[in-house]
Amino acid sequence: MSASWVAGTVRARALARRRLGAGGARALAARPTLTDAVVALADTPYGHDVRPGQDLAEAEHAVGAALLWNLRVLAGWLPREGSAVLRVLAGWFELANVDDRLAELEGDDPAEPAYVLGALATAATRIASAGSPAAVTDVLARPPWRVREAGTRSDLRVGARLGWADATLAAVPEAGAWARGGAALLLLAELVAAGRPPAPTSAARVARLLGPHFLAAVPPGTTDLDRARAALPREAGWVLDGIDTPAGLWRGEQLWWRRVERDGFGLLGGTGFGRPPVVGAVAVLAADARRVRAALEAAAQGGPAAREVFDAVSS
Repeated sequence: MSASWVAGTVRARALARRRLGAGGARALAARPTLTDAVVALADTPYGHDVRPGQDLAEAEHAVGAALLWNLRVLAGWLPREGSAVLRVLAGWFELANVDDRLAELEGDDPAEPAYVLGALATAATRIASAGSPAAVTDVLARPPWRVREAGTRSDLRVGARLGWADATLAAVPEAGAWARGGAALLLLAELVAAGRPPAPTSAARVARLLGPHFLAAVPPGTTDLDRARAALPREAGWVLDGIDTPAGLWRGEQLWWRRVERDGFGLLGGTGFGRPPVVGAVAVLAADARRVRAALEAAAQGGPAAREVFDAVSS
């Protein structure tokens, strides 16, 4: 075990201890106004990017930016192979940048500023300078994304996310169930909720993630979740636990985050050094950021009903 892995693991555990936690997020959700909540959050480690006076969208983006900053700091402590793992996991931020760049190219206002990935970027600079959706597709055709979809914006969005799941499965064994489960949720939303099949060029990637029979067993527009459940591999089917109808698919995201956080604590809790506790720290920090963003939304809406929704989506 190299000194860099030891130092990086120590740093990862220290960063994980700086999360707000479920109790802190619940207290944030109970603040009487969004203004109060943002002021309180700025006085925590999220204050690296959260500032008093930010509106909801700005504060939520700042929470994500603070998480990304922690990943960038952590990468600096790790050996090259550890930084490569974080580069894959940080792909979520590049996906957000892709979505916003495509929106901008199609004449819509981007939802938020681009995330700055620094050394964790794989395509951020080229995406920012792409002058057309086709140019974005060309950028994402390269490793690690290897997206071949050149059709609709939806095709590119789905293809990029499947590319991230595939890259995660290959590079981060500890996150294999998360990658497969996330791909299952994405495709179920497309097939069941939207009645829309993935682009034909995604078929091989879907087969790698979810097995060769999944697409044939779950035709677009189906409402038979039992059939979908039976078609999923064990490492992905858990996202449908207790979900019987398409109307309940939103609960799959809760199950996904619950699994990620639980597994993350398990990886973090060991006594060794190396990749598992580092991946665990990233998982619990990401789950914390998601919960904090939900708390900000509850504070913005105000009232007992909003806090009940927060408890439901963040448990």
